[in-house]
Amino acid sequence: MDVPPRPQAGTARPAVRARAPLRLGLAGGGTDLPFYAEAFGGAVLNATIDRYAFASIRPRDDGQVVFDACDLDREESHPAAPVLPASTLLLHRGVYERMVREFNAGAPLAISVTTSVDAPMGSGLGSSSALVVALIEAYCAYLDCPLGRYEVARLAFEIERVELGLAGGQQDQYAAAFGGINFIEFLQGGRVIVNPLRFASAVVNELESSLVLCFSGRSRLSDSIIRDQTGRLSAGSTEALEAMHQLREDAVAMKQAVLHGDIGAIAAVLERSWLAKKRTAASVSTAQIEALEVLARANGAMGAKVSGAGGGGFMMFVVPTERRYRLIAALNEAGAQAYPVKLTERGSESWALPGRRGS
Repeated sequence: MDVPPRPQAGTARPAVRARAPLRLGLAGGGTDLPFYAEAFGGAVLNATIDRYAFASIRPRDDGQVVFDACDLDREESHPAAPVLPASTLLLHRGVYERMVREFNAGAPLAISVTTSVDAPMGSGLGSSSALVVALIEAYCAYLDCPLGRYEVARLAFEIERVELGLAGGQQDQYAAAFGGINFIEFLQGGRVIVNPLRFASAVVNELESSLVLCFSGRSRLSDSIIRDQTGRLSAGSTEALEAMHQLREDAVAMKQAVLHGDIGAIAAVLERSWLAKKRTAASVSTAQIEALEVLARANGAMGAKVSGAGGGGFMMFVVPTERRYRLIAALNEAGAQAYPVKLTERGSESWALPGRRGS
């Protein structure tokens, strides 16, 4: 009779922590969907911001696997095993099972995994994928299996989109792993090329000073929107396909506008992309989003767009710096939650916690 491998007590392993940044999708979102990218090649421009997904791992001595998703107020405990079919925290389970299988010779781990994210799932900031990337980084540190940025991003994509079957694109995993402002190309055969953009501090400062982020008041499940977009494309919708082509062209145009620090051009591309995005699926915009857009324009916004798949979550506005304070105040007075934006350069990273061992 086969004897199942004993879970690693892990008393010699230090506790570790990792984080991965969330991102704003400036242009090209949707063209990273595999259905489109494989046929035509996709391109996106995104930028990471100072909101993060966090993951911590510490060893346990009781033979249990504990998942604690603090922001969701959900905790699970399971006997340590190579697979955890009873777990309902899909992202935690998916990463655990893949890392145990591929990087721990199938031996289960007795660990506590604690996570939190600085934005709700479905926010349009890539929070789910950033959490997967942070979890992978934490396991890599815990198991001493360093991976390159491309490897981390690809692994996150495979876990989230292939193994767990969650609908979505590919940009979020690469944004979280690399950090910064990136022009990312998605080519046939699954090839991905990340082109980091580097700027003078004056350009970055001006871009930050012209952006406003606003939570529309509810999160949306992107799966239904993405499946709608994919379904329209597979059904041969000319309108949806032309809109996708426009989004890809806008990613290139946005790259040039950002490189030159041309806020007017950035706003114009954002406007064009938002109109194209709304043509990919009827559920991309809502009455609430449209009302916020009207309010923002009345208070100086030159451009508006939902970050992510749409249907809710976060909106971003481009506004003259001199009008930014008034715009934020007007949105907040209307009951929305508006914030300034701080861009970041660093991608996912991990570190050991000295003195934190055992359960």
